[in-house]
Amino acid sequence: MQGTQRLFAASAFCGGGHMDTGVEGATVDACQPLIDIAVESWRFAKIFAKVLTKLDAGEAGRYTNQLRYFQKRLDDSLQAAGLRLVNLEGQDYDLGMAASALNIGDYGTDEQLYVEQMVEPILMGANGVVKAGTMLLASRSRT
Repeated sequence: MQGTQRLFAASAFCGGGHMDTGVEGATVDACQPLIDIAVESWRFAKIFAKVLTKLDAGEAGRYTNQLRYFQKRLDDSLQAAGLRLVNLEGQDYDLGMAASALNIGDYGTDEQLYVEQMVEPILMGANGVVKAGTMLLASRSRT
C-alpha cells in the first residue's frame, strides 16, 4: 500500500489527527504509534508462542494462558480503535491478498502456493487495509 493510501486509511479511524512531536514543525500521524505497537505486539506474541514449545508441559500451561490473555487484550484494544489484525497463515495464496510475498520469485506460475508464514500481519480498519502485511509462501506440490 502506498504511503498516502496508508495515511488516508489510518486517518479514517483516527480522525486524521496529528501529534506534535515537540520538534518545531514535525508532526506524526496520530495513529502511527498504535499501528507500530500493534504489529510489534503481534510479532512478540508469535516469538513467545515459539518459546513456549520448548518448555515442559506444566510450565508451558501457565505461560500459554498469559499469552492468550495478552492476545485478547491486544485484539480488544485494536477493536476499540476500529482495527483488527489479519493472519493468513495456511491459506491458499491469491495475488489479491493485502500482503507482499517475499519469496514469490522462488516459484513457477503453475505451482499451487499457500501462505506458510506471516512476517507481518495485515492491519484492517473499517474502511479497508490500514497496513499491508508481509508473508512467505510455500508450494503445496513440494511438501
